[in-house]
Amino acid sequence: MASSAPPSSGPGVQNPRRSMGLLANAMKRKDSFIQFFAMTGILLLSLRSLGQKYRIHDLQEDTSALIEERDTLTERMKNIKRDLLHEASLDPTGFLSSRLRLLYGEED
Repeated sequence: MASSAPPSSGPGVQNPRRSMGLLANAMKRKDSFIQFFAMTGILLLSLRSLGQKYRIHDLQEDTSALIEERDTLTERMKNIKRDLLHEASLDPTGFLSSRLRLLYGEED
């Protein structure tokens, strides 16, 4: 059987083709590592920006839903107030009607 290792390499001699450690490789290819870290930073910033974009979109949807709910509640309050005043106006003494007008701050 033929060995793939050169015949001169013994058990105590290290293989020159052996890969370097991470720090040694980083020092040798400093520009590539700087570019890699810069591109990674740009990617992370882009992902954060994209997340904020969708977060803003969700907040705008929530705001429009809350405005619609506020308008619905305001309309319901007006209807209740109108119905109460109508029922109070049917009272022959007028006490309930005057009391409701005081509560609602209306002048008659």
